[in-house]
Amino acid sequence: MAESLVEVRRSKRRTRTVTAYRDGDTLVVLIPARLSKAEEAHWVTEMQRRLLRDETRRRPPSKASDAALLARCTELSTRHLGGRAVPTSVRWVPPMRTRWASCTPADGTIRVSERLRQVPGWVLDYVLVHELAHLIEAAHNARFWSLVRDYGRTDRAIGYLEGLSAAAGWGMTED
Repeated sequence: MAESLVEVRRSKRRTRTVTAYRDGDTLVVLIPARLSKAEEAHWVTEMQRRLLRDETRRRPPSKASDAALLARCTELSTRHLGGRAVPTSVRWVPPMRTRWASCTPADGTIRVSERLRQVPGWVLDYVLVHELAHLIEAAHNARFWSLVRDYGRTDRAIGYLEGLSAAAGWGMTED
């Protein structure tokens, strides 16, 4: 959190509460206008601490390491693909220019863009199910989409990724 920017917004209408949220890399702290500079500094530090705690608590374990990512794929394959998709490796890779992830069915490898470390767990799960489905059906045909749609949040996750890509100007695609 030390690298993020901080923007303090004072409000005369805000009388008692202090809140904070992230806007990209910026921590926005909303405070009452009457607070002193010392109180402001205290609340900025406190809100940074709270936000970091909450973000750490919410981060799914699958985002921690390649091994955790592989374990998550095993769970998702069992739950949504009858355990038929068995990758030989799943790993985080530096941000890809045009894709969220990629799969090589011939050798069973899946690569996942580091950009997905920041998305909600259910979105990452969709991308993993999508790539796992390629281990069963390489093409984006009806059989492939039937496999992927077993994951209940498919359409919602696609919308999330399209919005994220558009907002960031990345031009990312499904696959």
